[in-house]
Amino acid sequence: MLNESQVEAGKEIQQRTGKTFYFATRLLPQRVRHATYVLYAFFRVADEVVDAEVTAPPAQQRERLEQLRAEALGERETDDPVLSAFAELRSRYDIDPEDVNVFIDAMESDIEKDRYRTYEELETYMDGSASAVGRMMTAVMQPDDPAAALPHATALGQAFQMSNFLRDVGEDVVERDRVYLPEETLARHGVETEQILNREFDEHVAAAMQDELRRTEALYRDGVAGIEYLPEDCQFPVLLSAVLYADHHRSIRNLDYDTLSTTPELGTARKVALLVKTAAYWAVWRDPVAVFKAVSVVPYHDEDELEADFGPGSTPTTKAQTRGRLSGWLRSLPLWGSD
Repeated sequence: MLNESQVEAGKEIQQRTGKTFYFATRLLPQRVRHATYVLYAFFRVADEVVDAEVTAPPAQQRERLEQLRAEALGERETDDPVLSAFAELRSRYDIDPEDVNVFIDAMESDIEKDRYRTYEELETYMDGSASAVGRMMTAVMQPDDPAAALPHATALGQAFQMSNFLRDVGEDVVERDRVYLPEETLARHGVETEQILNREFDEHVAAAMQDELRRTEALYRDGVAGIEYLPEDCQFPVLLSAVLYADHHRSIRNLDYDTLSTTPELGTARKVALLVKTAAYWAVWRDPVAVFKAVSVVPYHDEDELEADFGPGSTPTTKAQTRGRLSGWLRSLPLWGSD
């Protein structure tokens, strides 16, 4: 069992560095929530080896990541509460060691690699940096049919990371000298990588951003389609995470796709509004795809018109009953709890 200090160490890291994910994590059942704190903390500890403002020489960074790999896989003793807790979780939930390896490999590639020629090349990187994270989370949730859930978890992990990349284009240039927009996408719209590095925004950059937003939204549609394979008590928090991360696309479009000069943020008021709206639809439908269609900014081109406020067949009576159920359900959520 995880002890209190291990859980608190992971929780503190997530509160500080992953506010959007933390917001949704609070809604997970305790058996998954505590494990998620530990998983996220491990991801951040590894990520910060290469993303810190003042970093060590490349050889020293690699040495540290290899140390983390050995500790995470239980091949080396550690007194770090985050690493010891992760090693315990990996063993308990039978997390695939290959996912740990591809994650560390992706972190190591960040030491020197800062450009991606094609989307396929970027996708290979994201298999370690994002998809492996989704697969580890799925292992902790313990779905009845992991084989059905995992492909969708892979897609959703990539969608989350792509949303972050598209939100942080300018920030990645300034802080890390990295460009995650594929060079083939830029070239298709007449944009040189140097233009991104110089943070020179124009309509050609906007067109490249639009292309990658559309690609990312296809990943959301694929990822959300698999939420039904997760345990019932995990479905809503994962759905809310998808709604929140995808909402960065609304902010990006409101900036006319210019995230070279501005990094949009998702404020607390917006998160709460999306929580309440998503919960309202969920209380009636309990269908991840239907709720995501109704609440998120991701387009579904084949969707029918949504009826009324609460879906097909709603009446003033059923709406009132729904609001009553929703009010009680929201009060019961662990978002405002102590752990």
